[in-house]
Amino acid sequence: MIRTTMRSLTWKLTLAFLLVGITGALLVALLTGIRTRSEFDRFLSTRDRSVLLTALGDYYAKNGSWEGVNAALATQPPLELYRRSTILIDANGMVVYGNREYSAGKQVNLPALNNPTVLRVNNQIAGYVLFSGGGGPEYLPGERPLPPENAFLLRIGWIAAGSAGVAAVIALLLGTLLARNLTRPIRELTAATRAMAAGKLGQRVAVHSRDEIGELGLSFNQMSADLARASQLRKQMTADLAHDLRTPLSILRGYTEGLKDGRLQGTAAMYDVMHGEVQHLQRLVEDLRILSLADSGELPLNRRAVDPMALLERTGLAYFVQAEQHGITLVVEPPTQPLPSILVDTDRMTQVLNNLVSNALHYTPHGQIILSATTNGQHVQLSVADTGVGISPEDLPYVFDRFYRADKSRQRSDTNASGLGLAIAKAIVEAHQGTITALSTQGQGTTFTIDLAAEQKAELKPMLLAH
Repeated sequence: MIRTTMRSLTWKLTLAFLLVGITGALLVALLTGIRTRSEFDRFLSTRDRSVLLTALGDYYAKNGSWEGVNAALATQPPLELYRRSTILIDANGMVVYGNREYSAGKQVNLPALNNPTVLRVNNQIAGYVLFSGGGGPEYLPGERPLPPENAFLLRIGWIAAGSAGVAAVIALLLGTLLARNLTRPIRELTAATRAMAAGKLGQRVAVHSRDEIGELGLSFNQMSADLARASQLRKQMTADLAHDLRTPLSILRGYTEGLKDGRLQGTAAMYDVMHGEVQHLQRLVEDLRILSLADSGELPLNRRAVDPMALLERTGLAYFVQAEQHGITLVVEPPTQPLPSILVDTDRMTQVLNNLVSNALHYTPHGQIILSATTNGQHVQLSVADTGVGISPEDLPYVFDRFYRADKSRQRSDTNASGLGLAIAKAIVEAHQGTITALSTQGQGTTFTIDLAAEQKAELKPMLLAH
C-alpha cells in the first residue's frame, strides 16, 4: 500500500532525469548563445573588412595607383568604420592611409609587419592592409580566402558541438551524483543483507527517505530485528527446554536406579512422584506438539458457533473450587448486552481460557478474578482480569514468548507448568484469526483480552455448553 505522504521513487527518478535534461539544455543554450553573439560580431567584422578589401582592390585596378584613395573611399561605410584601425601600405612599404602609429607617408619595414593582408591585383601585389584590432579575413589552405558566411557557419557548428560536449559532461557528472545518492540506500541494504547471510543478525540500515526504498529500509530493519529476536528466543527456548526436561528425567533416573540396585523400596508415595514427573513430561511434549502444529498452520480446529458466556461459565466452574482454596473470588460477570455467537473450537478455546485463569491464580495471592465478555457488534472480547501482583512494563511485551521467565522472585513453584501456557494461548487464538493482548499495572493486576470475530450467519445457532 502506497502512503499518501510517501515521496514515490518513480517521481524522484523522473525529476532526476528532468533535472539532468533541463541542465543539459540550458547549458547548451547558454554556451551557444554567448559564443554565437561573439561569432556573429566577428562575422560582421570579417564581412565588412572583406568588403573594404574588395573596394580597395577595385579602386587600385581602376586607377592603377593609390593616389586619391582617401578622398574616394572616405564616404564608404567600411572605411568609415575602420578608419581608426585600418592601415593601407603600398607595395614599396609607404603608408598610404594610417593612424597615429602608422601616419600617412611613413616608410615601414614590410618583413616586420604582423600578419598583413596582401592585396593582389592582376596577380601583382598592390599593397598591404593592416587591421590593428586583428581579425582579418579568413583563409583556407592555398591562400584562398574563405567567404565570411561560410566561416561563420563553420564556427557556429563547432560551437554547437563543443557546447553539447560540455553540457553532456556536466550532465553526466550531475547524473552520476544523483544516481549515487539514489542508490546509496540500496548499497547499504546489500551490505546489510550480506552481513546477515554471514550470520550477523540484527543488522540495521539508516532510512534517509520516505519513498519505496525508505519503506524497504524500514521493512528490512523490522525483519532484521524479528530474526535477531527469533534467534535469541530459539536459543533461550532450547536452553529452557533442556532444563525442563532434565529435572523430571533426573528424578525418574534416580528413583529407577535406586529401585534397580535395591537401595530403595517401592512405595505408593514414590510411585506418585514418578507418575507426576511422567505426566509433566507428557504435558511438555504435548504443548510442544501444539506449538509445532500452530507454527506450521496445521493445528486442527473443529469450529462451531458457540455462546461466549457458555465458554466463560464452563471455565469458571472448572476453577471455582481451586480459587476458593486459594482464598480468591472467581466471578463470571453477566453481559450488559446480548452477545453474538463466535465460531471457535470449544476444546481449544477452553484450553486458552484455562491457561489464562490458571496463570491468574498463580499471580493473585488474594482478591478476585473476573471473567467477562463484551461486543461491538463485529467482534467479541473475552477478558480474564485479576487483582494480582501485575507484570512489570519491562516484562509485559514478552509474556507470550515461549519459556519467557519474568521476575522469578514472584513465581510460585508449580511442577505442572511447562512455561508454554501463554505461548499456546496466543497460538490458538491466532489460529482462530483473533488476537490476544495483555494490560497490566504492577501491584494492581493484569487483564488478558481475547478478540474474536462475531459469527454473522443467522442460520447457525449458538451451542450451549453443559456446565
